[in-house]
Amino acid sequence: MISITVNEQQHELDVPEDMPLLWVLRDKLDLIGPKFGCGMAQCGACTVHLNGEPIRSCVTPISVAAGQAVTTIEAIAKDAVGKRVQDAWVEENVPQCGFCQAGQIMSAVGLLKTNPNPSDEEIVTYMEGNLCRCGTYNRIRSAIHKAAQGE
Repeated sequence: MISITVNEQQHELDVPEDMPLLWVLRDKLDLIGPKFGCGMAQCGACTVHLNGEPIRSCVTPISVAAGQAVTTIEAIAKDAVGKRVQDAWVEENVPQCGFCQAGQIMSAVGLLKTNPNPSDEEIVTYMEGNLCRCGTYNRIRSAIHKAAQGE
């Protein structure tokens, strides 16, 4: 049995230790916000927070998250920065297809927690591991600036 806290709820799971966290979240806990994109930690669609830090859940074995706190897009609005980012995403009309947006938001929250007022260059550098096939990068950057300003 593996014990894990996800979105402030404790879970005891009978899963293999090498099972990717993404599949535990999606298949065992029915949290479908994190998406499978590439399976190689290259696209960012699976981004969640482990103890407040963004990680790629597609390559993180559940054993690494055992006894830790995981936060997914489903609960990020409980965090003040997460709420500001989500609100800014809506105000800036960031999503088009929406597939990558959960991962984008989770990474943006991670950025603002470490750098509350990033420059354009810092945003681009931090977010480059999150791909958007629709190309909404300018709106993503605008939303991050808006969230940083607390608007």
